[in-house]
Amino acid sequence: MEGKLYQGKGIGWGDVLGDVRGQYRHIVGRNVPFLLSCHRNGQLVMNLIGVDIGGSHISAARVEWDGVNAQTVDFFEADVDTSRNSEAIISDWSAVIRKAAGDRKDIQIGIAMPGPYDYPNGISLIKDQGKMKSLYGLSVKNLLAERLGISPESIAFTNDAEAFLAGESLAGAGRNFENSIGLTLGTGLGSAIKIQEVIKDAKLWTAPFRDGIAEDYLGTAWFVGYLKERFGKSVYGVKDLLSPEFDQAIAEEVFSQFGKTLGEFLSIYVIRLQCQGVVLGGKISRAADRFLPYTKSYLEKFDYPLQIRVSELEEKAALIGACLPFISNTSSNQS
Repeated sequence: MEGKLYQGKGIGWGDVLGDVRGQYRHIVGRNVPFLLSCHRNGQLVMNLIGVDIGGSHISAARVEWDGVNAQTVDFFEADVDTSRNSEAIISDWSAVIRKAAGDRKDIQIGIAMPGPYDYPNGISLIKDQGKMKSLYGLSVKNLLAERLGISPESIAFTNDAEAFLAGESLAGAGRNFENSIGLTLGTGLGSAIKIQEVIKDAKLWTAPFRDGIAEDYLGTAWFVGYLKERFGKSVYGVKDLLSPEFDQAIAEEVFSQFGKTLGEFLSIYVIRLQCQGVVLGGKISRAADRFLPYTKSYLEKFDYPLQIRVSELEEKAALIGACLPFISNTSSNQS
């Protein structure tokens, strides 16, 4: 089966797989494995602030971790125009983080951030995406630390896809999976893989797939393009298909095609990585009940035991996962 499954699929996965098996991701100046074995009874006293930053939005919350369970409280969010100068961006981000922190001292801040980034040093490498250009080459870690009056060592940056899967693995839909894939389905395709104690950004959005790359078929643009080409209908995204006023026969065909496509895409990776599960997030995953039956039906032909779950934590997953470096460090010190 595996010979047929991967024949002709020039997925370029060897480098990623070798890297994730061979080393831990580097955070806060040290190698930090994902620790599900770190659970302890009793309260851990940490003032953790989880932050999720995107191109035009920031959310932040206090993350409570008791050694077994994690939850977010005091949630704040805001839209941020990141086309402005660096000082204005840092000021707006800091304001939201301060609200989440309240009057707490000795805070530790975990930040989920899209790439490209020098994550250990918190340096932005984003320059060609139309947003955050003024931060290119700057240590956002140092700028935030200065604005918030804390040490740079109290801030850790994590890739946003890694943070999503870390949060779900720690406290959500992926907590029982030893090996798993996390996909965020939205405007773009975010992806991360977890192999035992290691979580790494998989960058599957660029993986060769059919006549293009994976993101061509697994993001909002596919729905927009398919509906226009096949039915002559204009939509902005999946939300339009869920409207009672939308032709549900057409919606069903579109979701069936998407579900089968997702199944085909997952089949390339799940057996090879020996995954027990897949965790789906992002706005498209909110329509999972419409397309997942087709995904599961497609995968049944491979007779491989795989669980596909929708995010339990939603926007909170990245906030919790971004704090993992500090949770891991504390748990390691208590071992």
